[in-house]
Amino acid sequence: MYDLLKGIRIVEGASFVAAPLGALHMQQMGAEVIRFDPIGGGPDFTRWPRADNGASFYWEGLNKGKKSVAIDLRSEEGRELAQALAASVGRLISNYPARGFLSHDELTKRRTDMLTVRVMGWADGGNALDYTVNAALGVPLMTGPIDLGPDEPVNHMLPAWDLAAGLYAAFALLAAERAREADGQGREIRVALGDIAISSLAALGLLAEGEVLGTDRPRFGNDLYGAFGRNFRTADDRQLMITAISPRQWSGLLKALGIESQVSAIEAETGVSFASDEGLRFVHRDRLNPIVADAIAVRTYADLARAFDESGVTWAPYRKLSEAVREDARVADNPMLSAVSHLTGATYLTAGAAGTIPGEVRGSPLRAPRLGEHSEEVLAEVMGIGSGTIADLIDRRVIGVSR
Repeated sequence: MYDLLKGIRIVEGASFVAAPLGALHMQQMGAEVIRFDPIGGGPDFTRWPRADNGASFYWEGLNKGKKSVAIDLRSEEGRELAQALAASVGRLISNYPARGFLSHDELTKRRTDMLTVRVMGWADGGNALDYTVNAALGVPLMTGPIDLGPDEPVNHMLPAWDLAAGLYAAFALLAAERAREADGQGREIRVALGDIAISSLAALGLLAEGEVLGTDRPRFGNDLYGAFGRNFRTADDRQLMITAISPRQWSGLLKALGIESQVSAIEAETGVSFASDEGLRFVHRDRLNPIVADAIAVRTYADLARAFDESGVTWAPYRKLSEAVREDARVADNPMLSAVSHLTGATYLTAGAAGTIPGEVRGSPLRAPRLGEHSEEVLAEVMGIGSGTIADLIDRRVIGVSR
């Protein structure tokens, strides 16, 4: 990890993706993140994918490098302890309900300049997951094969809004921190998964498309909407994803495949210039795709790889993730990744900070903590609780420890 956020301490009370991811990004930039969980683990502690011994790769991945405090959150004393921990630090990332023991109003009773970033489902308090937000906003009806029925949804596996919400949560906490330094005021910033999705669709023009034009984006299969791009098969039965958005990418593709004259003939016939307008490549995809497909179908993957790289084509082979880890140096030899031994008993490539800062050492990623591994340390050093009181809390199982 880097040390850009060294000196910033954050409390995290959260499960699943978005809020833990936001805290993870901050940890990887140098912040100290103290995570509290119910004794025995929260609802995502054993979530898939899991190792053969049942331990969660998922939980390990989201909680690398954090400190862990285990608290009996079912008890009033335990909930008060969680409140006190959050207030003593003054910065909380959470997806607990906006009303309840971790509400901003409750925390400000303990600390008036409290900063709270709360990840939610919908802004009105309604429950949501990435997949239900997608359903509500029509994304699964824009996804999938062209010949699929218009009312048949196609879900996809990537929780895009969760990932975006995690990034936004980290940004929101830093923005609130900067404002507090200027005015001394506490704040709650609510980051709703639904709002992240709506704002993202608006930024991409889809919201305007639906409102102004009154149309819904149809399915286009594997074709890239509004530009040139799709999958093609080589002579040795490899599939490639090829895109051409900029004029340079388009000219590079034509040169690499030697199809300039064929494309020029279509331009002369139709009176258009594909180099000047990427949208026209999409409009005329039924004419262009077969030309590209025929040129690729008679060449091997190795030949095409050389020609594409020499001509600056934007492309990639389709492969499984397990193959990418073994075959692609951009993954296997990525300086962001280091082999780390984890609590699952497995040692595997583990991601550190995604950003690269030239001239600075990224540092190796850390393993996720054992539940309660830092309970005593945090209560003593962060909250100033004496050893006798800590021992009593352990004996009464208000807090859990792992040694």
